Amino acid sequence: MADAAIVVAPSYVPRASGLWIAPPIIVLAALFFYPLCLIAREALGGAGHALSLAHFAEVLGSRLFREALYHTIVIALCATAGCLVLGFVFSVLIAFTPFPGSRLLARLIDTFIALPTFLVALSFTFIYGSAGMLNESLMELMHLPNAPVDFLYSQWGVILSEITVYTPFVMRPLLAAFSLIDTAQIEVASSLGARSMRIVQRIILPAALPALIAGGSLCLLLTVNEFGIVLFIGAKDVITLPLLIYDTAIQQFDYTTACVIAVVNVALSLSLYSLYRFVVAYFGSRRAGLV
Repeated sequence: MADAAIVVAPSYVPRASGLWIAPPIIVLAALFFYPLCLIAREALGGAGHALSLAHFAEVLGSRLFREALYHTIVIALCATAGCLVLGFVFSVLIAFTPFPGSRLLARLIDTFIALPTFLVALSFTFIYGSAGMLNESLMELMHLPNAPVDFLYSQWGVILSEITVYTPFVMRPLLAAFSLIDTAQIEVASSLGARSMRIVQRIILPAALPALIAGGSLCLLLTVNEFGIVLFIGAKDVITLPLLIYDTAIQQFDYTTACVIAVVNVALSLSLYSLYRFVVAYFGSRRAGLV
């Protein structure tokens, strides 16, 4: 009897465990794959029409799409570069230069990640906007007729806002990676006469490289798809792919063109996500403190 139970039990376990896969697949198909298929179907000609790439050729060849793609890539690359530089500098200061309130600052960084992105754009408007505190103070102090600081409503205003929002996404894995560095190595190098820049170059940077690249890849993915900051700031002549999708679908009611741009944006996002997963897998996410 005992031997029979041992033989029979394993034959039912795979069947029972396989049933648990069905509910998440059904939910994922209903909430993601089905709408995505509808978008792809509309982009290829819409309901009742033969599948065709004519809309793709028309949209991809338009000047407005090329400009939106250009702004999307430039803003994402510049914002990611700024996040990497500021994130690395701030993380080094917090991890290796203890000062009063450093732990509180690290906790505030965790809290900052949870805030919606439009709050940063709103705060920048109050500070750097045409009627913001900085311009009002300078106009009153220097008796100027117009606002002297006018970078916010441009591409640089969007980049600065995204750097402010997404720098903590670089700092988080960096701080985790820095916690694994043996401080004795830094003390020995310092006692042997190594200067701060050499210690950073020889000890800190090699240990931080996996987390730095993984965090930068994540920032690149997030900035490519950023919509709230670009919409809220309303930068002049700065249209990104997400904003172009919104304008085409909501304001012009051209759903076919919007779906074509959405398919391109999804393909770009999936490519960047694949790059992010490859980087994390290659360098080892556990060693970098990412999971």
